[in-house]
Amino acid sequence: MRWGLVLIGGALAAAVAVADAQSEPTPVARGRAALLGKNYNPAVWSRDAYDNAWKRWEGVTTKPEDYDRAFRDTYGLHPAPYPNNGLPMGLREGWRIVKRGLSIDCLVCHGGSIFGQSYVGLGNASLDIQALFEDLARADGSPYKTPFVFSNVRGTSEAGGMSVFLLGYRNPDLTLRSSRLDLELHDDLCEDPPALWLLHKKKTMYHTGGADSRSVRSIMQFMMGPFNGPDAFARAETDFADILEFFKSLRPPRYPLPIDAARAVEGERIFRTHCARCHGTYGDQPSYPNKIVALDDIGTDRRRFDGISARFADYYDRSWFAQPERDGQGPAYRSIATDGYQAPPLDGVWATAPYLHNGSVPTVWHVLNSPARPKQFTRSYRTDEADYDPVRLGWKFTASGPADPKLPARERRKVYDTMLPGRANTGHTYGDDLTEEERMAVIEYLKTL
Repeated sequence: MRWGLVLIGGALAAAVAVADAQSEPTPVARGRAALLGKNYNPAVWSRDAYDNAWKRWEGVTTKPEDYDRAFRDTYGLHPAPYPNNGLPMGLREGWRIVKRGLSIDCLVCHGGSIFGQSYVGLGNASLDIQALFEDLARADGSPYKTPFVFSNVRGTSEAGGMSVFLLGYRNPDLTLRSSRLDLELHDDLCEDPPALWLLHKKKTMYHTGGADSRSVRSIMQFMMGPFNGPDAFARAETDFADILEFFKSLRPPRYPLPIDAARAVEGERIFRTHCARCHGTYGDQPSYPNKIVALDDIGTDRRRFDGISARFADYYDRSWFAQPERDGQGPAYRSIATDGYQAPPLDGVWATAPYLHNGSVPTVWHVLNSPARPKQFTRSYRTDEADYDPVRLGWKFTASGPADPKLPARERRKVYDTMLPGRANTGHTYGDDLTEEERMAVIEYLKTL
């Protein structure tokens, strides 16, 4: 009898252990909870700055009734599809000395919307991050001139320049410097934020493939604001290992409109002949070559490639970011020198307009028909179905001339001028030899990805 009780007790203990193991959150679940529930940057603005930003809007004399929507529309932000204290994706409540305040997180650029629906991991093609920073600072009565240009055209940002700027204020161990190192900052790179759901296929990340996609520390660069010391990075590294797993678990939304199945089948045949060698194959047995296309071959604007210098890469490789991860027990991921831009996977490509690394091409049809690309254009920067072009696959736009220099800067940023530095819409001419019927078949196939 005694042995029977021992066996029963052992079985119960084993069952409890199995149940506990099964209930333990996975890295993906932990990463999602950390990304959406924690704040990794101390607040830089007061909470009142959000409520008073409207006072900086030209021609607005009273606070709009539906203020949250007006705020989102003004700066190109989107409703948070998770609890966020009434704030849009990308803004986050946090501590500002002893009071609650406001900061940003990575979803300000990587939380987007399509057909009016918000998605974590979709690049934010509507954002005016320059106006957001300026207006929140002014609403707080602080200096509002940013130390360099955060955005030259709405929907893009100078994310690479931000990394160069912030690392210049750090010693290799991430302690703060009193003066900034010259790491060759450029703020005319005009970067379109890629979809995070592509990371699960990629061996390298960023437009040039300049970092290993397994690197946890590389995605922590946005934490380099002046109020985070080295200990903040050490504490957050485990969270970001989980956040990276969450990013890699993301998948794109399905195309929501009818698809011509027969035309899509023909489009897949053409795609496999003309496009798959760089962008991979899809379906039951997908493949992705992780191909970096040399600048001389791709022919797209080289400013982003040249704008992150060898001097920055060398200093990055000396810093904490490129040292063994996981408290020194894991691998080290140094920067990667390449000769061009990475051809991305095309999962969910229908949702990721505009195109090319600098957002200079409004639709897939224009990607495949380079002579037809507009030199200057503007769009609504809204994301409803009415703003989407389901035929050419991308954003509806209006061709325009250069922006009037007399307009306020935020109005000039609404005009994409491909004649200005960093914004050329040249290159990727691989679709030019297709017939119009072939081009439309490829577009129909891309809707299925």
